[in-house]
Amino acid sequence: MGCDGGTIPKRHELVKGPRKVEKVDKVAELVARWFYCALSQEKLRRPIVACELGRLYNKDAIIEYLLDKSPDKTPMESASHIKSIKNVTELQLVDNPAWAGDKESIKGDKYDDLQAARFICPVVGLEMNGRHRFCFLRNCGCVFSERALKEIKAEVCHK
Repeated sequence: MGCDGGTIPKRHELVKGPRKVEKVDKVAELVARWFYCALSQEKLRRPIVACELGRLYNKDAIIEYLLDKSPDKTPMESASHIKSIKNVTELQLVDNPAWAGDKESIKGDKYDDLQAARFICPVVGLEMNGRHRFCFLRNCGCVFSERALKEIKAEVCHK
């Protein structure tokens, strides 16, 4: 039944090579970054705020994080740089008219397209799904694509 001396193991049976590093799915990473709160891991809902690192948060999750001063609280690394509500900017986002939203998939019998974005750039119309770079102005919170800021060539809000 084996190990009785009748079999001679080959080299590839005895020596195991280095394990392959698991690759992170880029689509899943983009969905996690652009559709979910970086602090609470819940779906983004208005009001949405952003920090200077560009991470998106639900405003109520940030407020709860800042109000919780208990000593047993473990610091969240995704929000450890946020010390007050002044460290975040509330974003003025433009809804995507082509986005169907959650109202169509209530029963669970519809395919959720994770590449369709909930918000768009008001100038160019690019979807905010992670494939294109987006910027926000800290003084007003307006969100534009990087392509729109290159076309406008001004640091003033278009509104």
